[in-house]
Amino acid sequence: MNILILGSGGREHALAWKLKQSKNLNQLFVAPGNAGTAQIAKNIPIGVNNFTDIKEFVLKSNVNMVVVGPEDPLVKGIHDFFLEDEQLAGIPVIGPQKMAATLEGSKEFAKEFMMRHNIPTARYKSFTATNVEDGYGFLETLNPPYVLKADGLAAGKGVVILNNLEEAKKELKAMLVDEKFGSASATVVIEEFLDGIELSVFVLTDGESYKVLPTAKDYKRIGEGDTGLNTGGMGAISPVPFVDELLMHKIEQRIVKPTVEGLKKDKLPYKGFIFIGLIKVGDDPKVIEYNVRLGDPETEVVLPRIKNDLVEVFQSVADGTLNRVDLEIDTRSATTVMTVSGGYPGSYEKGMEITGIDTITDSLVFQAGTTVKDGKTVTNGGRVMAITSFGEDFKSALAISYKNVKKLSFEGINYRKDIGFDL
Repeated sequence: MNILILGSGGREHALAWKLKQSKNLNQLFVAPGNAGTAQIAKNIPIGVNNFTDIKEFVLKSNVNMVVVGPEDPLVKGIHDFFLEDEQLAGIPVIGPQKMAATLEGSKEFAKEFMMRHNIPTARYKSFTATNVEDGYGFLETLNPPYVLKADGLAAGKGVVILNNLEEAKKELKAMLVDEKFGSASATVVIEEFLDGIELSVFVLTDGESYKVLPTAKDYKRIGEGDTGLNTGGMGAISPVPFVDELLMHKIEQRIVKPTVEGLKKDKLPYKGFIFIGLIKVGDDPKVIEYNVRLGDPETEVVLPRIKNDLVEVFQSVADGTLNRVDLEIDTRSATTVMTVSGGYPGSYEKGMEITGIDTITDSLVFQAGTTVKDGKTVTNGGRVMAITSFGEDFKSALAISYKNVKKLSFEGINYRKDIGFDL
């Protein structure tokens, strides 16, 4: 089987690494890929939203399946593009169709979906520039901190949490009236703040049945102790130590099942991953957000723990036979530590030579913002590479990841030294 992965991050390198192990794989392509995927697959210089060029490549290279990494092409409707094209309709796409992808593409859509299907989440209201005064009024009914979310995709930067009411009102005006996030904040969702500890649950569904993948917890802020600006993710741990059988039962019964059933009831065809961002408030789980693909860097700890042949699993999603699959999960803990460019998530320079990758033997190195220049691996993004390790518990796994992070070197290298600090 020939498979094309769309994307260029650590998530896509992890997917490529896992698919590469399959006896059912013939050729593996990644568009556009990075320096890490180039070592195990063929990188194709096509952007993830360039559907016309993707079609041409898929037909020319006899691609039998497309696995979509990032959210953008899903929200823009790549799955529908394939289904509506006679030449592409028979090629399965792992990732939901456009309307279902709106679960990530619009915070308001996701909130309405949760309300409709009685899925526990924070109280909210949404506002536009036409009723910004009503937004001020709703903020006054809430206790601080105040949570404001741009409705659309804002590259992970569209959520603002403020403690001061006047600052929250100013921020609401900046988002709605001054278009701080462009069209992404034409609508803003204001939520009550939920106080608890966060975790992620990944679900794979063929639209009928589903499988719950290992739990994970990622660390989004740039600074130690969860301080500073939000990033795409500085590290992750799987499984989450505080998730016991009772909490997992609540998550499945109150959230996972109603989500999959809700998609069916609302006639939203879904073949792919559902990322459920959760918060445990007291003893109860509530949904913070949905993503319609695997998270990053959680993928780098979740996929290595799955023992199954991933090509076979994806084929069962395409065929609607996922209910026949038994997931085999490695019982060990997996952790990943993300190295980032100096200055990230603000401005940073690219093109810094990376050394020491080949000295790491007891961890997996998943490359993200990297490329090859003059035969050397250099930085090409904010988040550069993730170092994933196994251990009997997350502490022993982290010790190996940190030992190996120290072997890497590039100008301005930065990473968090306290992943797992809150567990």
